[in-house]
Amino acid sequence: MRTRRLLTAACVPAALALTLTACGGGPAALPSASGPSSAEGSPASGDSYQQVLDAAPVAAASRIPSGSLMATIKKRGTLVVGGTDTAALFSLKDPVTGKLTGFDAGLAAMLAKYITGSTKTKLVQVDVATREQLLRNGTVDTVFATYSITPERAKKVDFAGPYYSSGNAILTKKGDTAITSVRDLNGKNVCAQSGSTAAGNIKDFAPKANVLLFDGNSQCVQAVQQGRADAYVNDQALLVGVQYRDSSVQVVGKPFTTDPYGIGVPKQDPEMKEFVDAWLKTIETDGLWAKLWKATLGTAVTGAAPKPPVIGSAEGS
Repeated sequence: MRTRRLLTAACVPAALALTLTACGGGPAALPSASGPSSAEGSPASGDSYQQVLDAAPVAAASRIPSGSLMATIKKRGTLVVGGTDTAALFSLKDPVTGKLTGFDAGLAAMLAKYITGSTKTKLVQVDVATREQLLRNGTVDTVFATYSITPERAKKVDFAGPYYSSGNAILTKKGDTAITSVRDLNGKNVCAQSGSTAAGNIKDFAPKANVLLFDGNSQCVQAVQQGRADAYVNDQALLVGVQYRDSSVQVVGKPFTTDPYGIGVPKQDPEMKEFVDAWLKTIETDGLWAKLWKATLGTAVTGAAPKPPVIGSAEGS
């Protein structure tokens, strides 16, 4: 049975109280994929994206035992990451340089450095339908893809973390006032990605909604833009990234679920989960997690960096 994760006042992380700093007018400039904008690197906003990566630690040799997946990655010199290159603020590719930046991309680069001494990663595109398969068959070493932890998914793969917490929210056309909360989705055409937790949550919270399923994020955004869907439901953090890039859409209401994001690792290599959890604790304790948040998500939302969720606190982690 799928676990409903209701959002309560006690579990709302600061990151979910998002107020865009780039609202109105035209779309705001995106963080450069070759590094942050000058505003991101200014003293007022903290360390730049590249400075955070430069400060990332490297694991002691004793932390990487012979025969482990980490040893294989270290010998290869590259961390193979399942992810995306189209998620603003999380993992976005610069069309000129080909470099990735964002919260997920930065974490992946930092984990690569922890294992190999270099931030070099190789991206393999994944979607909701392929993440578990690519981890299980060894195509990728790990998945950084705003990957919600669920008990069902944890039967197939292991999750390190959680490393971030978001929640389902609603995207509509800019200026649409007919939808302001999840209850308003009843009787509306609502898009969600196939296989996502959002698809089931819509039915739980708005049982009279007509759910339209598409494979990818861009297809759902286009459906809203073209009027084929009245709304698109996904994790608020992702939808904020869409709004950050496109002033024709808006995120409305408050999150109506809570979704802990995990780092997917192969279940057949259990030592990898323990290793990644220990690395997460290290970068959270030394402040690098918060600095990366400020250099990525913090360029689009107001306030201090949120406190990261407790590692192992999500069912399935």
